[in-house]
Amino acid sequence: MFDICLLGTGGMMPIPGRNLSSLILRYGGVSVLIDCGEGTQVPLQKLGWGFLNIDAIFFTHYHGDHIMGLPGIIYQMINQDREKELKLIGPKGMSIVKNLLNVLFGDMPFPIEYIEIEDEDSIKIGNITVKNILVDHTVLCFAYSFEVKRLPVFDVKKARALNIPVEYWHILQHGENIVKDGNVIYTPEMVLGKSRKGLKVSYSTDTRPTEKLIRLVEDSDIFIGEGMYGDPLDTEKAIRKLHSTFIETALVAKKANVKELWLTHFSPSLKNPSEYIKYAKDVFENTVVGQDLMTKELHFENS
Repeated sequence: MFDICLLGTGGMMPIPGRNLSSLILRYGGVSVLIDCGEGTQVPLQKLGWGFLNIDAIFFTHYHGDHIMGLPGIIYQMINQDREKELKLIGPKGMSIVKNLLNVLFGDMPFPIEYIEIEDEDSIKIGNITVKNILVDHTVLCFAYSFEVKRLPVFDVKKARALNIPVEYWHILQHGENIVKDGNVIYTPEMVLGKSRKGLKVSYSTDTRPTEKLIRLVEDSDIFIGEGMYGDPLDTEKAIRKLHSTFIETALVAKKANVKELWLTHFSPSLKNPSEYIKYAKDVFENTVVGQDLMTKELHFENS
């Protein structure tokens, strides 16, 4: 299963009852955290998935409400005697994060790999394929999609009819050729059936709606998107500050044919986002107001 948890839903600053926006997901023994504003270690502790299990942290951008919780998370990892490498991944400007950790911790007791990615890159963390696009914000900022591929149907009858040894089946199902003495003796096409739909979760905050964002989040099972302003009367403010309203993000969800939209990254002045959910649902019915520690298990479709 593909597990996701929205750790926090606030933008700019934490307020009572609302942590700053952050998402964690896990699949196949790999855990990935996206953004970690001030205090993110608190909902992580409540969730109970563990700090040592986090393999990578992706940053959308380097504003304080998206990175200032990192020292607390690193401190937790140190206290729990972490040894395995941690990957920190984001747009150009990672030196901000590196310098922060160097000042606070000096020599780290576990290795950290700092990875800067470009617009429309693709990177794999375990069996999770992560794609990104540049969004429209005041600084360099990325939106991300996280995809888990599903292996095609393996045709056992064909494999047996072709006398393919069982020890090769797993390799072929994963799309690799079997090579012997420099020659290809078996190919995946010989035994694989139809492709099957995988799972996809997308995450975007701090942006105006764009065509690139629509393409990135297309066909997501869950799209977690910017909900800075609920009132349509705040549209001009959203345009000026390069954020989005509920309606605008709902339009992205509709055009992208996603299954479900979770709104997040609410303005501190938006005390009760549920008051404005009707505006989003009028555009895209399957919209929900994100809640801190909202969790969901995604499963492959039966086929």
